[in-house]
Amino acid sequence: MSLPDNMTARDEILGRVRRGVARPDFAARRAAAEAALATPTRGPQPHMVADTAALRARFADKATALASSVESVATLAEAPAALARYLESHGLAKQAVATADVGALDWMSEGISVAVRAAVDADTVGISGCFCAVAETGTLLLCSGAETPATVSLLPETHIALVPVARLVATMEDALDMVRAEFGGMPRALNFISGPSRTGDIEQTIVLGAHGPCRVHLILIGEAS
Repeated sequence: MSLPDNMTARDEILGRVRRGVARPDFAARRAAAEAALATPTRGPQPHMVADTAALRARFADKATALASSVESVATLAEAPAALARYLESHGLAKQAVATADVGALDWMSEGISVAVRAAVDADTVGISGCFCAVAETGTLLLCSGAETPATVSLLPETHIALVPVARLVATMEDALDMVRAEFGGMPRALNFISGPSRTGDIEQTIVLGAHGPCRVHLILIGEAS
């Protein structure tokens, strides 16, 4: 469809929006949409055993299949030593940025220099916590905010996530229900992370780290009950 000489594609799009808003049934359609968002329904879901041990095993299997690496420790205090082992095994410098929720751990006891701030291009390792993790898909859910800037998990080549076993849920729907319950709604931004960044744009060959971290290492924290 050609546009009049004095009309741009932007004008056409905005015109369609204005015409839609002006329809007499707009208020009813908006109310129906808001009601649907307020009371989300669940579609078909896989049967999953909901005990902690089963969720932990499923999450670790799925995360590993997505090219993440996984290590388990019993307590949060053991996370610095686990990270030190990982950095040494990959020949990475013991220097990182971290979100505030995990920045106060005793990283220096393992010789790891950690700055609590948003990441910049020069940072090579980012350490974050996570809001929760989805066992069904091996996915992390991170909520961005002033204390948990998204750049820490997106910019560095290596992303380390501390994952409390107590925050494992079975499905994506369970994760979103937890967000609504604890935030009273949806925060400004949610980031779902399923392994390292990847693309298959070039000759359909999978390349890791194309648009974000090329390594994702998950430290599971807590005993399975």
